[in-house]
Amino acid sequence: MKENAPAKDAADEDIGDGLSQFELTQRTDFPLLTRCVTVIGILLSLVHIWFNTLATLPELWVSAAHFAGFSVMCALTYPAAAKWRKSRFALAIDIGIAITAVACLIYIIIGEDALYDRGVKFVTTDWIFSILAILIALELIRRTMGWFIPCLIVVALTYVVWWGSWIDGIFSFPGLSAETMLYRAFYSSEGMFGPISRISWSYVFMFILFGAFLVKSGAGDYIINVSRAAAGKIIGGPGFVAVLGSGLMGSVSGSSVANTVSTGVITIPLMKKAGFPPKFAAGVEAAASTGGQLMPPVMGAGAFIMASYTQIPYVEIIAVSFAPALIYFLSVAFFVRIEAKRSGVHQVEANTEPMLKVLVSGWHYLIPLVVLVTLLVMDFTPTYAAGISIISVVVASWLSPNRMGIADIFDALAQGARNMATTAVLLTGIGLVVNVISTTGIGNTFSLMINDWAGGSLFIMLVLVALASLILGMGLPVTASYIVLGTLSAPAIYGLIAEQQLIELLVTGQLPEDAKTIFMLIAPEQLAALGSPMAFETAIELVAKCRMTSKQPCLSKALAPSPWDCRSLLHT
Repeated sequence: MKENAPAKDAADEDIGDGLSQFELTQRTDFPLLTRCVTVIGILLSLVHIWFNTLATLPELWVSAAHFAGFSVMCALTYPAAAKWRKSRFALAIDIGIAITAVACLIYIIIGEDALYDRGVKFVTTDWIFSILAILIALELIRRTMGWFIPCLIVVALTYVVWWGSWIDGIFSFPGLSAETMLYRAFYSSEGMFGPISRISWSYVFMFILFGAFLVKSGAGDYIINVSRAAAGKIIGGPGFVAVLGSGLMGSVSGSSVANTVSTGVITIPLMKKAGFPPKFAAGVEAAASTGGQLMPPVMGAGAFIMASYTQIPYVEIIAVSFAPALIYFLSVAFFVRIEAKRSGVHQVEANTEPMLKVLVSGWHYLIPLVVLVTLLVMDFTPTYAAGISIISVVVASWLSPNRMGIADIFDALAQGARNMATTAVLLTGIGLVVNVISTTGIGNTFSLMINDWAGGSLFIMLVLVALASLILGMGLPVTASYIVLGTLSAPAIYGLIAEQQLIELLVTGQLPEDAKTIFMLIAPEQLAALGSPMAFETAIELVAKCRMTSKQPCLSKALAPSPWDCRSLLHT
């Protein structure tokens, strides 16, 4: 056994090195820089806690500060290319980028009132700083997410000011001036510092910080121990440990990358040792960790954007997400079982501790999750619930041998900021795409096109949207894919569902009086028939007579308000 120990340690080290290759290249050869980034992360976390609790600053300023702060972290942490990781010249350039990002924040604070005093007329400095802010967002997203999203942003912005007028047909757009486009991107409440950025610095950041505190308190090790005690002894156990551990870790972190790195170092060597093929072991870990975004109560950033877009309370979203998340992880577990039988996988966890003993040993880790869910159920805001839950993590740690001290709290604050950095710049950049969609009306055009292709069939429309989701998912992260696809397709889905409900009301003769008034203007000859049941075909013809301008108010009058509809997206 002693002879095998070094081999096992070497294998674990190889797995760790292999996983680190998939992480972003970071600067690690400048100790002073690393300490500076840590201090910046701590300050950013403290400032964001203030933003979400006591601050009463304009949202534009807060969003700009959010972008500037995390741009500094990204620029100093992630070099423009891996080969420049140790280059002092590249570091000097990145320090310049960081200073420029802060300068953009200062300019938007002192220059906003002056812009409106001039009647929204750009001067030279407005042009310079608005262009620089967009270029910084593009470059940092390229460093952290690849080329696809920056190219998408460039295509969207140039569509507004340049090539949109060259296209014939439904996607033709007459165009806006570059000044108007830059104003909407930099100064308006719909651009890069608009609603997507607000979601980023409020809901998303607070929950990512909560996850960082929970992991720092030791919850990550506890989750792995529970998973190994629950599934380690059965055939194919290491694979089930990966599935269960990734699901539980995802319920507190909401990050696929952090999930993979934290659990994969343990589970992948175990799966290989048990006899799983290396590629299958890596695939199981990747699939299970990706599903961590679906597991309540701390879900991925897309869940918070969904709550904001649809005005559905976050607690209701996590309530309905549990069953789909469970089905997802069960499907991964089924494949693990099939592969275990086919590959002749043997048992490797023979000496695990009893499940009950492991559960009891870390009962205090459940306190913050109970606090979080309880506050959400009691209708407290998600940011408030996350803030109180962060405090409860520290308090609960005092019930264990590993108490969180001041150093641990500072480490958690710094780690939360590191985990947030790439998401922050991504969501700020995606705000530019959303701004273009709302400015040009391309979302409504896309919805009409999908409706045409579906031929009025909800099933076909859902299939088309699912295919579009798969295609977008090949190049976009989950959050960005949801924002783009939701903005484009949700109005079409809602419109078709609402039309079907309206037809049912006409067929049953239960149309509200307010909606009858609108139909009187559209089809006066049908006035007598509106109060009584009518044929299905007649109802379809009557709804088909509604133009787009009259259909939306008709749907709003006819259908009772419901938190489950996407009415807010209908007007995006």
